[in-house]
Amino acid sequence: MSSQPRTSAADSTTGVPTPTRGRRRGRATGPSIPLGSLTQREHRSEIQCQACGSSRVTRLSMNLTDGTPVEFTSCHRCEHRTWEHGGDALSVDSVLDKARRV
Repeated sequence: MSSQPRTSAADSTTGVPTPTRGRRRGRATGPSIPLGSLTQREHRSEIQCQACGSSRVTRLSMNLTDGTPVEFTSCHRCEHRTWEHGGDALSVDSVLDKARRV
């Protein structure tokens, strides 16, 4: 057996064969959620900080290490942060437990 890497057709600009790579698994696509904007007022979402009421917040959807989907919200005004799962607030200790690698 040959231990040389597989190659695809030659690069059209150099004529040198280029190595092929294995297939990548695509991400599972969920429903499209409109993105907000910090700079364009008309594209901001109506999310407000639970501590100070400011609308200057960043909200990210993510999955913790254990697979739990959460919404992370951080306030630019007072630095208050929250993590929510299914509409329920999670404590920092709970998030850290779920984010721990096993």
